[in-house]
Amino acid sequence: MNDYEVIDILLVEDNPQDVELTLRALKKRNVLNPVHVAEDGAQALDFIFCKGAYSSRDFKNMPKVIFLDLKLPKVSGLEVLKAIKSNEHTRKIPVVVVTSSKEDPDIKAAYELGANSYVVKPVEFDEFVETMKSLDYYWLIVNQKL
Repeated sequence: MNDYEVIDILLVEDNPQDVELTLRALKKRNVLNPVHVAEDGAQALDFIFCKGAYSSRDFKNMPKVIFLDLKLPKVSGLEVLKAIKSNEHTRKIPVVVVTSSKEDPDIKAAYELGANSYVVKPVEFDEFVETMKSLDYYWLIVNQKL
């Protein structure tokens, strides 16, 4: 079994501080689900579609949820979302946009492309922990997967 067979959360985030905050928030909530971090949109697409460095990953083992930032290098979060939701094998993966953008065009575009949720990152750590608590509880425990 390789390390990618048990990934429950794919975190697509290029900001190292936000990655650390997210991982700390999940740990503080005692979330033990395996998390894989993709640092840009291209790496996220390679992971999801088992290409490049992830070509040995089993395509059948998809994450339970993807937390996706919009402002990413190489390939934007909206392009990643579009690729996920336009593929019959990946479109059912819940994608939660977790971003600092409160701009209406970003929100509208994300939902039009099939985002399951759109969350604006809080600035304060305690608020961030509470936000992640709600997200992980809902998407990993409450939500029923097909």
